[in-house]
Amino acid sequence: MIFIAVKFTVRPEHSAGWIERVGEFTSSTRAEEGNVFFEWSRSVDDPHQYVLLEAFRDGEAGARHVESEHFKTAMAWMPDFISRTPEIVNVEVPGTGWSAMAELSPRG
Repeated sequence: MIFIAVKFTVRPEHSAGWIERVGEFTSSTRAEEGNVFFEWSRSVDDPHQYVLLEAFRDGEAGARHVESEHFKTAMAWMPDFISRTPEIVNVEVPGTGWSAMAELSPRG
């Protein structure tokens, strides 16, 4: 599985509407064959930073994502909305998705 984490720092005037702005990109990516997950979170330390966790079944699925029209469209408009170059971690990991955490589970 290809696992990717990206930190997007958004210009302050666009940060409140970021999730809506990336809505089409998000739904189109989630619909891709080979997408495992594509999830946005907002930083608790920086209100203008969003973290994207995404995974693809394999390198081929990841390559198809980067070649998709919705990816190209997002890359075309995003430079006008971000305040700095995104930071990324991109690794291949064993597994097919989220696993249960062995050290913690709900009581009773």
